[in-house]
Amino acid sequence: MLRGAHALLTVAALAVALAAADTYVVVLALTDMMAGVGVGIESLQKGTPIISGFLLGYVAVLPLIGRVSDLMDRRRILTWCLVVFVLGSAVTAVAVELPVMVGGRLLQGLGGGGLVPATLALVADLWPPGRRGMPLGIVGAVQELGSVLGPLLGALVLAVAGWREIFWLNVLLGLLCLGALHLMTRRPTPAPPPTPAPPSTPTGRAQWWRRATAYLVGILALTLTALTLWAPELLTSSIALGGPFVPFDPASGSRALTPIGAVAAGAWLLLGVLTLGRWLPLLLRADLLGATLLAVALGSLVLTFSTADPESEVLGPWGAWLLPVGGLAALAFLLRQRLAADPLIPHGVVRGRVWPALLVSVLVGAAIVAVVVDVPLLSRLTQGTDETDAALVLVRFLVAVPVGAVLGGWLLRRVGPALVAAPGLAVTAVSVLAMARWERSSLDELVATTVPLVGAGLGVGLAIAPVNDAALADARDDGHGTVSSLVVVARMVGMVVGLALLTSVGLRRFHDEVGRLPDPTDTEALLDAAVVQVQTVLTGAGYAAALAAVLALALGLRPVGHGRAVRHGQDDGARTHA
Repeated sequence: MLRGAHALLTVAALAVALAAADTYVVVLALTDMMAGVGVGIESLQKGTPIISGFLLGYVAVLPLIGRVSDLMDRRRILTWCLVVFVLGSAVTAVAVELPVMVGGRLLQGLGGGGLVPATLALVADLWPPGRRGMPLGIVGAVQELGSVLGPLLGALVLAVAGWREIFWLNVLLGLLCLGALHLMTRRPTPAPPPTPAPPSTPTGRAQWWRRATAYLVGILALTLTALTLWAPELLTSSIALGGPFVPFDPASGSRALTPIGAVAAGAWLLLGVLTLGRWLPLLLRADLLGATLLAVALGSLVLTFSTADPESEVLGPWGAWLLPVGGLAALAFLLRQRLAADPLIPHGVVRGRVWPALLVSVLVGAAIVAVVVDVPLLSRLTQGTDETDAALVLVRFLVAVPVGAVLGGWLLRRVGPALVAAPGLAVTAVSVLAMARWERSSLDELVATTVPLVGAGLGVGLAIAPVNDAALADARDDGHGTVSSLVVVARMVGMVVGLALLTSVGLRRFHDEVGRLPDPTDTEALLDAAVVQVQTVLTGAGYAAALAAVLALALGLRPVGHGRAVRHGQDDGARTHA
């Protein structure tokens, strides 16, 4: 373990928690945010991209960031992901039009999504096999805890300020993490003896001027973007200085589609050209084409299902054409994987226990999302609560998940991943199947509902560290970032697709129940049919958790690291000679 590993992990974990909180921080502020960009509550569907934009950026960037983190210092990846997250938070905070707000949320997702695989891979770098359980459990715990605290943080800020302050708080906390990360990554080792400086060459001077120009253009781009989005009244109301702020289409009132906005976009484009030699070779080496194809496939999947109303539909409004596009992109990605000499997912990285870890992640994602969506739905149906009060029913489940994650990491010191994950997921399966038997009055019974909610949360938490630990143990040492990103992607895909499939079965059961009613207008009978729909979805989630428990047995019965010292020594020697 490297010196300062705990401090570095603490900062990275806090950044992960901040990004996780931002996934749900808009739950209570969504209507205010829509009003802030001129979208009324009657057009609630137009506000969907505010949430789906974040999810799209979060999922689409994961495979590429995971691969890039295997090719360069992971601490630099964490730094740049935090920078993008902070910029996205600032853009969201000042947005007065929906496209700008969605763009800010997309940037937040891009930055936040990259933090998770980089942090998990960082654990693999800092701790040897057999000692990663607790650090992985802590990372999983803070990620889940961030999801719990997100809505509460939003509520606290809204109680004393407006929705924009939520994102300015993100900027502040992100900058603090950046500062701490900078301090933690400074190397205190003594400098090597000075060597005579080589005489300046035209090439060296050219590189210096190019770098200085890039910094100046970057500062200019940030300044122009800030002026574009802020549009200070002192300038916009001035006859002499207000011309650049007049929209190209005055009827739109857009701040972005203005002369100054166009110049800001040009400055960013110029910055990209000036720095092309620093980032393009790295992205090409990471297989930018393959990452783009996979991003299109994952993005189509996310937008198809995340924009649907799980109470009444399976596919979102764009699903009819997004799914074929995503399918073609997925086929092209698989072809690219097979033919490319250096593909996005290097050959031999996904091997051994990585496969069951991915399958377990998919099934766990499906089980989690069913509980998160359908338990509050049952509360709204049977107790007449609003969305906020219904979400509070889940607190017992959501708090239990990080507790289980820490406990699972601690247990890995003594037993193998399978002996932690499989029993935990079995408890989840039993608990969710118990929820599937809830009736209309069940949520009124505190103890009877708390036990299965806590049991399901603890079981899910127990599986987090073992899944990551087993996957990282069998992955190649130069593929930890890639494998970490795939585990997270698998869970997200399980959540999106699992909810769609389970909802489809539940809706069919609902329509069957309604079709048998002698009086289809009977309100009470319709309510009973809706409860049957929820029961059906939770039953499917329970079976998914049970199957995950069976597959988790393949994660290994012995503790990770047992009997691996010799092989790792050989791998290290091979890398040294290479």
